[in-house]
Amino acid sequence: MTEGLVLAAVGVHRGGTQIIHSVSATIARGQIAALIGPNGTGKSTLLGAVAGHIAFTGAITWHGNRTDGNRVGFMPQYCTVQSSLSVLEVLLLGRREKLGWHVNRRDLDAASAMLDSFGLHSLANRPMNALSGGQQQLVLLAQRLMREPELLILDEATSALDLRHQMRVLEMLTGYVEKTGALVIMAMHDLNLAARHAQSLLLLENGRLVACGSHDVVLSGENIRNTYRIEATIVHSDGFPVIVPIAAR
Repeated sequence: MTEGLVLAAVGVHRGGTQIIHSVSATIARGQIAALIGPNGTGKSTLLGAVAGHIAFTGAITWHGNRTDGNRVGFMPQYCTVQSSLSVLEVLLLGRREKLGWHVNRRDLDAASAMLDSFGLHSLANRPMNALSGGQQQLVLLAQRLMREPELLILDEATSALDLRHQMRVLEMLTGYVEKTGALVIMAMHDLNLAARHAQSLLLLENGRLVACGSHDVVLSGENIRNTYRIEATIVHSDGFPVIVPIAAR
């Protein structure tokens, strides 16, 4: 049995148009994998297919089996809550399969610890529809982690966050991966954050996988030039590349 996430010639068609073209990759567990590429290149579509929300051709397996919703956490790109449920109630819903009709002390303690780790404890009793977009994004990510998924799929889960909170979330995801051995695969736009926090990068262009591997393989000057249509200078800090855009092509 192949461990981790395996994509085998994955394709997605919509309305007679092919969005994803025969993407194949093997991504080991115990890491963060960043899905990168320009706008409209198919990142959300591919993640939706991995999560089982979008029909696809080819095969997608997790540890040799089809992805199972009970073992997978998925947070789509546009995910807001209009409900008046409190922040604490939303976190507890992350364990809805385990709670039944009762909320025990262990689940309350886990929710409280999760709120603390995200800096959200002061919002525990605040209704979700009274939060900002960034606060909602943090709560919904915390909810996914409450389920302790083996495979966590995030579609731009830090897009509404300021830089400090983006870094904090990525550090927390790193800790989660190290603690559980899970795989986090997430769409990201910030190449510098992706290079620093992800162990694997998958570069998409027009629905095709251009490169897959470590940052020194994927984030080459040629790949950035050809995919993003920019000229960039690449410098290094603490062993990580820093991409400095110079001009659009």
